[in-house]
Amino acid sequence: MKCLSPKRENTIIEEVNGKQVRVLEQHGRHLKYSTEKRHIFIIGSKGIPAQYGGFETFVEKLTERRVSDRIRYHVACMGRNDGRYEYNGAKCFYVNVPQIGAAKAVYYDIAALGHCISYCRARPAIKRPVFYVLACRIGPFARHFKKKIERLGGVLYVNPDGHEWKRKKWNAAIRRYWKLSERLMVKHADLLVCDSKNIEAYIRKEYASYHPKTIYIAYGSDTEPSVLRDNDRRYVGWLEENSLDKKGYYLIVGRFVPENSFETMIREFMGSSSRKKLVIVTTANDSFLEILETKLRFRSDGRIRFVGTVYDQELLKKIREGAYGYLHGHTVGGTNPSLLEALGSTELNLLVNVGFNREVAGEAALYWEDQKGSLAELIDRADRLEARTISSLGKKAKERIRMAYSWGDIVERYERLFEERLSAE
Repeated sequence: MKCLSPKRENTIIEEVNGKQVRVLEQHGRHLKYSTEKRHIFIIGSKGIPAQYGGFETFVEKLTERRVSDRIRYHVACMGRNDGRYEYNGAKCFYVNVPQIGAAKAVYYDIAALGHCISYCRARPAIKRPVFYVLACRIGPFARHFKKKIERLGGVLYVNPDGHEWKRKKWNAAIRRYWKLSERLMVKHADLLVCDSKNIEAYIRKEYASYHPKTIYIAYGSDTEPSVLRDNDRRYVGWLEENSLDKKGYYLIVGRFVPENSFETMIREFMGSSSRKKLVIVTTANDSFLEILETKLRFRSDGRIRFVGTVYDQELLKKIREGAYGYLHGHTVGGTNPSLLEALGSTELNLLVNVGFNREVAGEAALYWEDQKGSLAELIDRADRLEARTISSLGKKAKERIRMAYSWGDIVERYERLFEERLSAE
C-alpha cells in the first residue's frame, strides 16, 4: 500500500493496485457506520481494486455501480498487512494469510468470515447482516459459522462457483475435500446464488435431499470498445514486441490449468493449416509448460506464442478486439468471465462444446468437440469464413452480452436481493 498526500484534513489517501483509496482508520479512529443500512459482508475474492480474476472483477463492479443508498458493502481483501480503507464506497479490510500451499484459500475464507462476525458482534446495532461467501471452500466449518450468524440475526449466502472438485490439478484427497466442502456449504447456506443455470440445475439435483434454496444471477460484462486506438503506442508496442499483426492471431486468455484444455487447443492448432499465430495470455506454470512441451513439442512451431500476462485492462480489451478469433476451452465451472469478455470484444469465438459455454454464447459462437481433429478442422474452416459471416457472429455476441450479461442489470438484481428482507420488515 503506497501512501500519497492527504486529500483533506484527517483523510489519508493511499494507493492499492494502482488506484487511490481512502484510509478508514488511523491511530485508533474508526469511521462511523450507519445502522439503518443493510450491511453486506463479501468473503472469498482477493479484494478490490481488482487486478484480475472473476470474483475480484465482480466485487469491483458490484461496488462501483451501486445505486441503492441503503446498502453498505464490506469486502475482505487478501494481504500481508493490517489496515482498512474505502474504495467505491465499500469498507475494505485486509486479512493476513500465511503461505501454506493449497490450504491458503481455506484459511483466508475462515479468517475473513470470523473477522466479519466479530465486527458485527461488536456492533449490535447492525441488524440482519448478509454474509456472502464466494465459492465452496469452507464446508466443514459452515455449520459452526452458521450458528454464529444466526445469533446475529444474519443470513449466509453462497456462490457455489463451478465444480472445483473436478479440477485436474488437485490430487484425489483434495478433490474429495472440495466435494465434501461443496455438499456442506449447500446444506448450511440460506441461499445459493448461482451465476450459471447449469450450476443451479446441478445443485438442485445433486443435493435434492437438502431442499436447497437457489437463485440465478449471472456474471456480467460489457461491450464498450477499448479506449485505445489502433495506433496507440501501448497496443502497437505490444504487437511489435510479439511480432504480431492485427487480425493475424488467434487468442487464448485464461488460467494455465489442465481443465482449460490448453493441451487440446495447442495440439489442434499445430495440426491446423492456419498461417496465423496462436497467442496465449496466461501466467504459465513451468511444470505444466514442460509437460506440454514433452507431449507436443510446441516450441518447434513458430506460430505458438506464450506472451505472459496483461494486467492493463484497456490493452487486454484491445488485444481481444484485434484478434482474428478467440479459442475457449474451459470445461469446469459456470459462467466464465473470460468468455463473456471475449464475446463483448472479439467477433469470432470458437468454444469447446460443453453446457456452460452453450448456455452463455448460444448461436453467437462456433463449437468444437473435445476430440482429436475437431478444433483443427474448425480453425481451418474459420480461416476461410467471409468477413460478413464473422461480422454477423460478432454482432450476435455483443447482443448476447447486452441482453443477458450487462453489469447494470446484474447489479440491480443483487441490490434487490440484498434489500429483500429490509423491505419486508
